Amino acid sequence: MKLELGLIQIKDIQFSKECKVENGTLFVNADEVKTFVFGDDDVKACVKDAHFDIAKPGESVRITPVKDVIEPRVKVEGPGGEFPGVIAKVDTVGTGKTHVLKGMAVVTAGKIVGFQEGVIDMSGPGAAYTDFSKLLNLVLVCDPVEGVHQHEYEHAVRMAGLRAASFVGELARNVKPDEVKTYETYGIKEGMEKFPNLPRVAYVHMLQSQGLLHDTYVYGVDAKKSLTTIINPTEVMDGAIISGNCVSACDKNTTYHHQNNPVVEDLFAEHGKTLNYVCNIITNENVYLADKMRSSDWTAKLCRLLDLDGVVVSQEGFGNPDTDLIMNTKKIELAGIKTTIITDEYAGQDGKSQSLADADPLADAVVTGGNANEVIILPKMDKVIGTLDYVDKIAGGHAGSLRADGTIEAEIQVITGATNEMGFGRLSAR
Repeated sequence: MKLELGLIQIKDIQFSKECKVENGTLFVNADEVKTFVFGDDDVKACVKDAHFDIAKPGESVRITPVKDVIEPRVKVEGPGGEFPGVIAKVDTVGTGKTHVLKGMAVVTAGKIVGFQEGVIDMSGPGAAYTDFSKLLNLVLVCDPVEGVHQHEYEHAVRMAGLRAASFVGELARNVKPDEVKTYETYGIKEGMEKFPNLPRVAYVHMLQSQGLLHDTYVYGVDAKKSLTTIINPTEVMDGAIISGNCVSACDKNTTYHHQNNPVVEDLFAEHGKTLNYVCNIITNENVYLADKMRSSDWTAKLCRLLDLDGVVVSQEGFGNPDTDLIMNTKKIELAGIKTTIITDEYAGQDGKSQSLADADPLADAVVTGGNANEVIILPKMDKVIGTLDYVDKIAGGHAGSLRADGTIEAEIQVITGATNEMGFGRLSAR
């Protein structure tokens, strides 16, 4: 499968009477985008009102509570469209040409109804922990209808963000890209013939699927309803996987993370040079032991059937998913295939506690995204997009996190993307 990504660098976002991309600036008519967003029946039923705001790097701005981060894209050639099975029809994506608005994102935020979300600071010490502080963010702030159920509101805000991103992406359909990048993988036999002397490597991509608002969607299907399977990495780049998660902000894989998965990017960079990047294997993180055994058995089985030499395994979340991580790793290693895992740590505020809830001697090659329990003081910002009402409640916060002077004392767990387990971040350790 061959995919061309046409990168269009966005250097500024401005509100305007007209929606367009011109000379590197995204001009947004907020009312026009809002009308499109509310064209969805679920959004109309669950979101009382919404408005847009803009946050730029270096500004004294705090966005909270953050639901999702999405990169606007548009399919300009080839089958399918963005977010297949959710926004576009269920066509297989990952081939053809897609235009990407780089340097910006659509962020969903606003009132939440009791689940975990996060903080993005555009400046100050907190900004160093999230790459989203370096983006031009078009923020969609949503307010729930009174009495709406949590799962209904989560779905509605998810749809609102995806619809806003697809609207913005469409503005770039006829814009000439600043740069074009090409990604290509091959069939099993073709790849072996083309790279006979290179190690065969795949990416085992664990998807959060614990339920109760801990969900990931593949072509619109909740990952917990699927067995472990194979997906082409270009499909992931083309919007096949989206976030539906309300897990701890630090290691939540937002939709932006899936679209820009650094494991996929790095493996493609070495494809045909030092390794043969065979495919991605997606597997879920369910809560029942039987499901964990079934999924990890299938993961190891597929790795063996593909005659892999090595795999990179990433997880999402902590605690319960640590068991899935270790079961996958152990079984793949026992099949004679070398593994390297990417995770983060919950080692206590002093860093002295056990980092993972499970372990095994065969899991001996580990990359860490940092200790989520590290404490940070976030200064008061001049502007808050969203609301500070939930700072004391979100994972990593505590009663009194929001101080009287407007500063926040919390674990970096509250910062969106701070310890991302794809390695999309700044933290690690030796």
